[in-house]
Amino acid sequence: MRSRASTPALLLLLVLIALGLSAIRPHDWTTWWLEVAPVVAALPILVLTHQRFPLTPLLYWLIFAHALILVVGGHYTYARVPLGLWAQELFDFSRNHYDRLGHVAQGFVPAMIAREVLVRKSPLSRGGWLFFLSTCVALAVSALYELVEWWAALVGGEAAHEFLGAQGDIWDTHWDMALALAGALVAQVLLARIHDKQLAGLRWTFR
Repeated sequence: MRSRASTPALLLLLVLIALGLSAIRPHDWTTWWLEVAPVVAALPILVLTHQRFPLTPLLYWLIFAHALILVVGGHYTYARVPLGLWAQELFDFSRNHYDRLGHVAQGFVPAMIAREVLVRKSPLSRGGWLFFLSTCVALAVSALYELVEWWAALVGGEAAHEFLGAQGDIWDTHWDMALALAGALVAQVLLARIHDKQLAGLRWTFR
């Protein structure tokens, strides 16, 4: 019990360390702020709601992984992340695909967050409607992010180029949405069973 209770605190500490390290001479400060903004916004919410609405360990780990993807991308910019450059050279890719990983996570993690909230706070039972609505939430998050990128481009012009991370791909937005959809579907198929087991271990009341 003590180990499980300490997991969120440990993950929070690790994210704060990663956030601090990513802020050491990032490639571009504007891009850094834009990329890590979701992490900076989510951390206070998770801390403030931890006692009243604790999440499953699975969800905390997923959020942690997503936060790391964002802070690494913020430090280097997505087109310059070394892992993506290594894969680009190794597999002769036409571009750095690290941002693709980010968009898979953008569907994968929000879908599981939506699934947990819907199971715990709505009359929905496990089944088709839960799967469908969780997927819809993930797609809505992805669409909102694409709108933010569009607004950033309108306001920042060339300064927003690194944040957009299109790398000359005219289909970048379409790929982003498709990968988020794939992430949302795969997450629910792979993790539903373990998620349900962890949900059964939590106590909550429907309101």
